[in-house]
Amino acid sequence: MATGDRSDLKIIALLLAAGLILVLLVLAFAGPMAQGITAAFSEGIGLKTAAIWSFGVTVALFVLFALVAGDGIFGELHTMLSAFVAFFALITLLIAWVF
Repeated sequence: MATGDRSDLKIIALLLAAGLILVLLVLAFAGPMAQGITAAFSEGIGLKTAAIWSFGVTVALFVLFALVAGDGIFGELHTMLSAFVAFFALITLLIAWVF
């Protein structure tokens, strides 16, 4: 057996040992984090709570829209009211889905 073969075996052994240590460290830190995974599958906030939050978000958003629109708000009231209903429904469903 040549000397080059032994140095190759030493490098392979060191790489395997480093990989094993890395895997053990990942498992040591991943254990406590695995407990948080069960919280991700909790029941959530529901549609009632989502509707309350959505109403607040939509009102704030449309007040901002009205302030930015300036004089155009009076001629486009029907558009803003229909958009309010659409935004309210969409944001309610998205909040209930995400949270």
